[in-house]
Amino acid sequence: MTTYAALLRGINVGGSKKVPMADLRTLLQGLGHTGVATYLQSGNAVFTTGGGDEDVLAADISRAVEKRFGFGVDVIVRDHAYLRAVRDACPFPAADLEPKQLHVTYFSTRVDADRFASLDQQAFLPEEFRLGDRALYLYAPEGLGRSKLAEALAKPRLLKGLIATTRNWNTVVKLEELTRGSG
Repeated sequence: MTTYAALLRGINVGGSKKVPMADLRTLLQGLGHTGVATYLQSGNAVFTTGGGDEDVLAADISRAVEKRFGFGVDVIVRDHAYLRAVRDACPFPAADLEPKQLHVTYFSTRVDADRFASLDQQAFLPEEFRLGDRALYLYAPEGLGRSKLAEALAKPRLLKGLIATTRNWNTVVKLEELTRGSG
């Protein structure tokens, strides 16, 4: 059995795509998953299953959400080992920063630096980003809501063909902890 985190993109934000967490837990249980729990209201769930391909699990969850709630949602599923590796590989001093200053954008597939080569990183200092394994680490000293770099990174032309969803450092840590014990 493996424990995974499901990251649903863009639910319960700004009054649209409402998915009550109790309903999400029921939906995941209905797909045959066990140990289902949710974290916050922004589309974070953990579950245990007999294993499988992360992309297939994500597609199954996405289809089930659309069938149940009537709208499509992008989903990324990752196991504990991956979540731990992302946490461990953080290129910024996470322990020295406020959680609102550090974010991870999870990608559906690997991304190379060429995708973001058009961004003049110097123009956004002191904000910075670094790429990791299917992840982008963003240091935004004033928080995500005030980040000009986050706005630039979210441009559709840079994210074409990707599912991308961002979590603050507290959530990154909590999801790694909630999936611990398997891998």
